Amino acid sequence: MQPHLKPYLPRSLFGRAALILIVPIVTIQLVVSIVFIQRHFEGVTRQMTRGVTIEMEYLLSEVASAATLPEAQARAGTLAQGLGLDVAMPATGPPAAPDQRDFWDWSGREVITSLRERLPSLVEVDLRTNDRQVQMLFETAFGPMAVSLERRRVSASNPHQLLVLMMVASVVLTLISYVFLRNQLSPISRLAAASEAFGRGQLLPYRPRGATEVRIAGHAFLDMRARIERQIEQRTLLLSGVSHDLRTPLTRMKLGLSLLPVDDDTAALRGDVVEMERLVDEFLAFARGDAMEETERVDPASLVARAVENAQRAGQAVSFGGCEGDGLLALRPQAILRALDNLIGNAVRYGSKVVVSLAFTERTVRLTVEDDGPGIPKDRRDEALQPFVRLDGARNPNAGGGVGLGLSIAADIARSHGGSLRLGSSADLGGLRVDLVLSR
Repeated sequence: MQPHLKPYLPRSLFGRAALILIVPIVTIQLVVSIVFIQRHFEGVTRQMTRGVTIEMEYLLSEVASAATLPEAQARAGTLAQGLGLDVAMPATGPPAAPDQRDFWDWSGREVITSLRERLPSLVEVDLRTNDRQVQMLFETAFGPMAVSLERRRVSASNPHQLLVLMMVASVVLTLISYVFLRNQLSPISRLAAASEAFGRGQLLPYRPRGATEVRIAGHAFLDMRARIERQIEQRTLLLSGVSHDLRTPLTRMKLGLSLLPVDDDTAALRGDVVEMERLVDEFLAFARGDAMEETERVDPASLVARAVENAQRAGQAVSFGGCEGDGLLALRPQAILRALDNLIGNAVRYGSKVVVSLAFTERTVRLTVEDDGPGIPKDRRDEALQPFVRLDGARNPNAGGGVGLGLSIAADIARSHGGSLRLGSSADLGGLRVDLVLSR
């Protein structure tokens, strides 16, 4: 496929299938029109016109052999009656004009050419004044002679009837094929919609239909979806159990440390226990993701405002940068809040000023978190999205760090909503810019 043709071709499967259906039909119509109608009917017209030229030659020879005008008129009248012609001599009317025919009259062009090849005294051929007749004007010794005959004697009466019939039949068959094609492709469209929805974390009811291959693909999709759901559920239950089992000894350790005298050693141990609790919470959040939450149609701006308000209550220097556009979106609210909290927490850890903004586009919703920290080098941004990867040394070694799950959790939540997480540089604050893009 030529690159310059791709922008003009349909992108959907149905559009391309319709194009594959229509192009051969149109091509066949053109080939048949050119090869059959033009060549066949022109050949038939040429043969029929030559028969008429023989009659015209005989008429002209009889008129030329007459001695006087009355004798020429008498001979012409006798022949005209026998040959089915209308003859007027001398002809009256406007002066001779160039040959006349309609531009779509293909057989008329062949009629005029054949008449002029055999009749040198022919002055004018008129096929336009009366499309059912051929009107000719000849120059004779007794003045101009007008001869008219029925058009069906020199060409087929309906030379384009076959073309019209083929076009009508092609349109009808194309419409029938369109219905069948739509029925065959609609199961594929439903499968694509169910797959896209599952990628966003939504479960659309789907029942395999259509051709055998489509049914096989549909059943394979349902099996795959069921296995993924079971895997997510089992992973969540496993991590929840591990988290519960770990919290019990951590609670006993906190209780035991609270009974000990307060000194540097017990303070350090208490810090270790708090750090372990935080690690357990982050591991559980990463493993759980948003699989256990149902989608709701909510206003993303309200979620951003809530996340900013929560950060401000915690004493963090976070501000709301504004919202472009509005609308509702099918989201998992708690998951989006969890992602925003992680992104804001990362920004606050490495910067002194954080701005959160929101923008609606035609197909996406973009939640942006910017800070004035050192940012992340461009060559390490892909690495930063990987779980358990810590880039604290690359940003700020004195700021403290987590376990490298904040960006990974946000990226997983974005992907489960059909979007992505993008890292860049903030043009206003000079630090890191994180775009949480969600599909609408």
